Amino acid sequence: MKKETVTQNRRGTSMTTKQDDNTPKSLELSEGQLEVHFRRLNLAHTRRIYKEVAVRAERESWSYRDFLALLLAEEVARRKQTRLQRCTRSAHFPFFKTIDEFDFTLQSTLRESVIGSYLGLDFVTEGRSLILHGKIGRGKTHLAVAIGYRAIQNGFETLFTTAAELIEDLSNASKRGNLQESLATYTHPHVLVIDEVGYLTYGPDAANVLFHVVNDRHLRKRPMIFTTNKPLNEWGKVLHDEDMAAAILDRVLERGRFIHLDGPSGRTRHLNLEEVLPGGRDRARISGIDLPEFPEPTKADNIPLHQPVPKPVDWASPKNSLIFCSITMSPSLRSSTHASY
Repeated sequence: MKKETVTQNRRGTSMTTKQDDNTPKSLELSEGQLEVHFRRLNLAHTRRIYKEVAVRAERESWSYRDFLALLLAEEVARRKQTRLQRCTRSAHFPFFKTIDEFDFTLQSTLRESVIGSYLGLDFVTEGRSLILHGKIGRGKTHLAVAIGYRAIQNGFETLFTTAAELIEDLSNASKRGNLQESLATYTHPHVLVIDEVGYLTYGPDAANVLFHVVNDRHLRKRPMIFTTNKPLNEWGKVLHDEDMAAAILDRVLERGRFIHLDGPSGRTRHLNLEEVLPGGRDRARISGIDLPEFPEPTKADNIPLHQPVPKPVDWASPKNSLIFCSITMSPSLRSSTHASY
């Protein structure tokens, strides 16, 4: 049976609504029914905390709006945290570092403001790239990990790999005939970090497979971060193809930047190995061997080093003076002199 009720709206006119007798006067649900609704809506965190929040809301006389707002805020915060943990694991970082842990005071030219432009959303949305160059231990990988992690915090996906791993993986895929399928691993993430370019020796098709990744990401405006200890003019030797290496760098640096890191090694800084070693004889004594009086021995022309250099002739001796006279005299005198002796 249905009942009709007459109400007035804001304009003052009457308004008839129908109410079904089967409509429950109370929306009280059992815990089992609430569990079903939470699971159907994937509200896992809300399902765990709603009882505690409800008790607090009743005790502090919250409004329904405040109660709902807190539940939603807690659910969103937990999902954000869960996503951050999941994406960080799937990024395969070798270690966890943040930008706050990097010591910019050790750098003579690099400033934090330069790296700051790669910590915002524009780094990903505009498809910028970055090449971090320097000797070992200067913090190249630290910065690459920190920038990649910040991208995850900003809502993007990051993948970390070494150049050797990427090249070997794609080279094997090319031999199996499924290169295109394997490329998706490196072209799909929003940010790709390729570490240690030039550290190891690569196969002959290194430039070819790396170009596929760089070209695809360049066309789709997806950023890349490279770390390397080799100057850019040596990438051709590293990748076994000068022209292909030039094409790779051309695409990376079109919307990218080259940053050089100097300063002492962060791993061996406590050993003070960067101090200038003493020169001359003091430096030789470090190994317990004194330098010779003459740094480079005098060598006679066309005489092998293993043969002794002939001693100078002493023409003042009687024997040698006789030889000298026989050489300098005329033939007639030479024969007569020889006969008299």
